[in-house]
Amino acid sequence: MNRASRVETTVPPSRRYWYLVILALCGFVTSFGAHIVVTNLPAYAQVVGVGAFMIGLLIAVYDFAELFAKPAAGFIADRRGMKAMLLTGIMVFIAGSLLFLVIDPKFLLGVRFIQGLGAAALSTVSITLVAKYFATGRGTAFGIYNAIKGAGYVIAPALGGFLVQGYGFSMIFIVSAAVGIVALLLSLFLPKDRTKADALEDDDDDMSLKEFFLIFKEPHLLPVYAVIVINMFMVGILFGFLPVYLYSIGYTPLQSGILVTVATASYLLVQPLAGYLADKVSIRKTVLAGLLMAALAISVVAFTSGILLILVIVIAGVGVGTVWTNADTLISTMVDQRALGASMGAAQSFKEFGDMAGPLLVGLITQFFGVRVGFVTCGTVALLLLIFLARSTSFQNNK
Repeated sequence: MNRASRVETTVPPSRRYWYLVILALCGFVTSFGAHIVVTNLPAYAQVVGVGAFMIGLLIAVYDFAELFAKPAAGFIADRRGMKAMLLTGIMVFIAGSLLFLVIDPKFLLGVRFIQGLGAAALSTVSITLVAKYFATGRGTAFGIYNAIKGAGYVIAPALGGFLVQGYGFSMIFIVSAAVGIVALLLSLFLPKDRTKADALEDDDDDMSLKEFFLIFKEPHLLPVYAVIVINMFMVGILFGFLPVYLYSIGYTPLQSGILVTVATASYLLVQPLAGYLADKVSIRKTVLAGLLMAALAISVVAFTSGILLILVIVIAGVGVGTVWTNADTLISTMVDQRALGASMGAAQSFKEFGDMAGPLLVGLITQFFGVRVGFVTCGTVALLLLIFLARSTSFQNNK
């Protein structure tokens, strides 16, 4: 049996959703671990005596590690086994978290890099295994996975603030490690995807290193990569710069926090429904619809207030949430299944790039021209991409 046939991992239908919950928890570890630290960096900076530039580095280094490690983790997992790479990633994340307890706090940068490496393997392999376990109903499965993973972005800030205030900055690393340990123990129940016979057989069917690098410039994937990057730009401006706009029109911190929560809730809750629609209608059509909703809403959000602002924020959250989860589904159906891990890793890498570059570019535009121009520019770029996709033969031919 060659790798191409082995890649379609079959699991009993009755256990697929149990495995999905385990994999989603692995994804939750990465989002939770990232944001429980990020939201409490000002307190760390005050104690250690570092400035805003170091805070920026501490935020970026986690994403930087994931940017390069995600495709590499997928490539190795395709060749050496998904479950083994998943468990390795969890253990690296746990080790990185516990390392903070025994080193000088000034070396947090190294801790964040190690956590990012572990998170890269966790994120890439977990979402790849979702694709493997759900040859049918994949959109719905991705929607559930991303909603549970995204819950980490919501839970971590509040819990982190409580832990730091009550128990100190080190406690967030203990809790991060504990969440990782739970994921590690549950992941042991996942089925094996590589037997001894597999390890001994000829590797002629394995993806070569040259083929791996070609994934990043595969013509039929480039439009989807563009969608992923632009959507991440919109995610960045929605959640990062919406508070800036709200402050400029006189909203209180409490009011601002409520509206950001509304945006987050709409972004998370729509993902299972968006995935279901992708299974029932068309993955491509749902991506285009989500991109259109997000682009229009982002373009006008900085010209609204009151009830209309809430409606626009909800539409924007639904749009970016739809694109977020269904772009993953689309990639998984377009690639060579023997290289599914590397391909999903590449797609996740483009997400990290958009997550890093988007806020920087939008921040630069906002600095010189104001927050309204930043929102309009981001929405306009997304609309131009939408027009291109609607006329793109390669994108139209996808599912």
